[in-house]
Amino acid sequence: MEHLFLTILVLIMIVALASGFPVAFALPGSAIISIGLASFFGYLFEGDVSSYFATDGPLEWLTAGITNFRSNYWDVETDTLIAIPLFIFMGIMLQKSKIAEDLLVTMGQLFGPIPGGLGISVIFVGALLAATTGIVGATVIAMGLISLPTMLNNKYDRSLASGIVCSSGTLGQIIPPSIVLIIIADQLASASDVANQIRETEYKFLTGEFSMPGEFRVGSTSAGDMFLGALLPGLVLVGLYMLYVFVYARLNPRAAPPVPFKGQLDFKFWIKVIMVIIPPLALIFAVLGSILMGIATVNQAGSIGAIGATIMAGYRLHKGRKDQYYPLLLTLISIIPIFILAKNFNLNIKALETRDFTAILVTAFFTILFCIGIIWSFWRAYKVENVLKEVVTETCVTTSMVFIILLGAAMLTSGFRAFGGEELVRDFLQDLPGGFWTQFIVVMAVIFLLGFFLDFIEIAVVVVPIIAPILLAETGANVSAIWLGVMIGVNLQTSFFNSSIWFCFILFKRCCTKIYYNLEYLERCCSFHNITINRTWNCRFLPKLS
Repeated sequence: MEHLFLTILVLIMIVALASGFPVAFALPGSAIISIGLASFFGYLFEGDVSSYFATDGPLEWLTAGITNFRSNYWDVETDTLIAIPLFIFMGIMLQKSKIAEDLLVTMGQLFGPIPGGLGISVIFVGALLAATTGIVGATVIAMGLISLPTMLNNKYDRSLASGIVCSSGTLGQIIPPSIVLIIIADQLASASDVANQIRETEYKFLTGEFSMPGEFRVGSTSAGDMFLGALLPGLVLVGLYMLYVFVYARLNPRAAPPVPFKGQLDFKFWIKVIMVIIPPLALIFAVLGSILMGIATVNQAGSIGAIGATIMAGYRLHKGRKDQYYPLLLTLISIIPIFILAKNFNLNIKALETRDFTAILVTAFFTILFCIGIIWSFWRAYKVENVLKEVVTETCVTTSMVFIILLGAAMLTSGFRAFGGEELVRDFLQDLPGGFWTQFIVVMAVIFLLGFFLDFIEIAVVVVPIIAPILLAETGANVSAIWLGVMIGVNLQTSFFNSSIWFCFILFKRCCTKIYYNLEYLERCCSFHNITINRTWNCRFLPKLS
């Protein structure tokens, strides 16, 4: 009977999601309703509320749903998810300050004269946005609003233009620092513990020994390890996309004609290119480099990204003024001597015998100047067009959505296990012929299809905790959690083309024949995916490319 209530749980969840009910309430609601029905009918027909559960009873499984969440996200040692709001803040700040628009215009002017150059520049900008945003819907909307009409106005083939927007917009799934990779890493860390328990049980059954050797254990993962593992596949995808557009434009020149630049490629233009491209690249290098070289944790790198994006917004929002770069110069002038002093003197104030008190005072002075530059940038973002308030509001909304879905998914996973769903899935996969690789292909196919309908958060927090322990516990292939996480990330990036095509369809339907967008219609369509639109974006900057 427990399989009947497992089916009821899945059906309730599907109906709730298909009817547009909020995901944050559909996931825990379906679990609570199913557990309640099972306990009610168990008491009605069997006289025991625990009769229709695989093990234990309703109170234990409801408590387990809350305990799972508490153990994962209130543990002082599990602080990876703190980086999520920081990276979201960084991406939204770069978008609101119109740095993405400057990137696209400048790159379009630089690469436009070659066939397919505008498309290549869109992919390049999309990769930079992916490395700063990490949210597919937001990146696709941003790239669609900024680049799609630009390519169409320059007589790009519609299928090629939409494909460029879709491919570049979904790079946020795999290019670090990605919100997807952070959540997958967090889920795989728990899945590794479950897989080790499964292996220990099997080892004890086969050998009779209680202690399993360390070489048989499944290695855990972290967000930094996941970033390092996904970096090369993400760069390979960017290179392949660019190569495809270049070759396609050579074979079919009418599909991606060159966009002549009427200005002059003089010294002033190259200075503009450097000032537009170098700061985002430096920010990405500071964030990823600090993680990959072990200088900073993921949370610390997220703080670097948030502050760096605000400093960039501070001078971009004052574009054309004499004091435009004052906060940036102040922070740069301050951080260089701080770095030099930290390398050459002992600045540990507690080390009474070896500390250099004069160097500590000088460092404190430059630290104050550095903080003044940061506060100055935040003040500018607050005063100019109220950008800071919009960024903080959208960051809170997006972060709340992510974490409330995590809470609901913990309850759903508990309900799924209460009715023996995990054992059912494990038995199904283990009965497949071909061993691990058949299991892996089936799981990847299911995730690929789910990506057509569900967001990455639901897949990462609902599907991954169920299937990851089964695959990691399989000794036939003995794969690592990092490898599995990167493969899931690449799979999600590919499957999200479907949602991206839907966004492009909306833009084609309502926007491509007009100079200005019908944003009201676009907002209603995108509200299904919980995506907010920057209403200040329009096509006024399109003539800048020529």
